[in-house]
Amino acid sequence: MAKVLFIVSGASFWVLKDGTRHATGYWAEEFANPYKILTDAGHEVVVATPKGVIPTVDMMSLRPAFAGGEDGALGLENIIRDAEVMRRPLKLSDVRLEDYDAVYLPGGHGPMADLAFDADAGRLLTAQLNSGKPLAIVCHAPAAMLSTRIHGVSPFKGYKVTAFTNDEEEGVGLAPRAPWLLETDLREKAGVDFSRGPNWEPFMVEDRNLITGQNPHSAGVLGKRLLEVLA
Repeated sequence: MAKVLFIVSGASFWVLKDGTRHATGYWAEEFANPYKILTDAGHEVVVATPKGVIPTVDMMSLRPAFAGGEDGALGLENIIRDAEVMRRPLKLSDVRLEDYDAVYLPGGHGPMADLAFDADAGRLLTAQLNSGKPLAIVCHAPAAMLSTRIHGVSPFKGYKVTAFTNDEEEGVGLAPRAPWLLETDLREKAGVDFSRGPNWEPFMVEDRNLITGQNPHSAGVLGKRLLEVLA
């Protein structure tokens, strides 16, 4: 069985353009669905965060309206509650990539606040990309690609990538208040070849060992793809 590293945001808020704090964290569905898919198949998941902070779930992501109804929300809560690994994360700085068969990053707005600027995240993503082993990243977590730049150049330059779109950011009402937009900066600062599907629909892009998903509903698709790649 494989061992999969989940790199998770440790942020609990994102400072908006006007200086206000927007409560955030990781998005429940983006952690819980791939976690369940992988662990049900017998794979081991290890969680790492900046400084080993225990991750905060974005409470918005547990509202029935965002979680597929009351049953969906309860299901996500149960998976997160039973995921003991979330309560004892490693520090990103202590991670030895050679111990893992794949790396996965869930989103939520948290990565926009920390992983996008975290040197350890940048180092690990660069090393995983170069290793040829699977690297799966969903929704806002491709923000971490921005932390891989050296002298303004990212190793992800030219890679086919998807992520949470500017249109979807408009849809949740944050685009006008956001200090920066993920799609824009991935295109302009990381130099990726960005593509997208319809808003809120599952959409996955695969380029060499990199697998990216557009939005929360894409997380389950990425989890299933990781299962296939690890088989």
